Amino acid sequence: MKTLLTSACALLLSIMTGTVAKSQSFTIDPAASQLSWTGYAEVGSWAPTGSIQVASGHLTMSGAQLRSATLTMAMTTIQHENKQMQEHLRSDAFFDVARFPQATFTLRTLAGTTATGQLTIKGVTRSITFPVGISQTSAGVRIKGKAIVDRTQYGIRYNSSSFFTDLGDQAIRNDFTLTFDLLAKPAGSRNHSHTR
Repeated sequence: MKTLLTSACALLLSIMTGTVAKSQSFTIDPAASQLSWTGYAEVGSWAPTGSIQVASGHLTMSGAQLRSATLTMAMTTIQHENKQMQEHLRSDAFFDVARFPQATFTLRTLAGTTATGQLTIKGVTRSITFPVGISQTSAGVRIKGKAIVDRTQYGIRYNSSSFFTDLGDQAIRNDFTLTFDLLAKPAGSRNHSHTR
């Protein structure tokens, strides 16, 4: 009986140790990651798109399961091919990057392929849910997905028909999309990447 109990304890300890050993930290590589945005006119098919650079990020995996994740976006890098629009997006009419140079996302739960977390833009934090795809490769962990964001929840009301009337074809939809393709490498691995 004593031998059986000892063996059971050893097996349990082995399982617990194995589970802990599978937990691994990763660092998002900004240069190998892509983050793009798309806005939409309320009338017509106009849908400008551009990019935002990833500043930093970290995640924890337990085997193939994503346990935690944080992402910081460099809002000062909001880019569009039209320089006038680019500066407008960076102004206080939109993201006010001089006062709020970063936006952040923190994962709260992951149920299957559905992620829920806290997105902070312009100092305002709101819950957001979106689908994600996670794969492990020889380069690290790749996370892809698309989130739909209601800009008015973060105080960005410029040309929103929810708040202004008679905008005509100048009206801009409240929702915009953030499409991401992130590569995270094992923490401590050599990484020469940096935010451009």
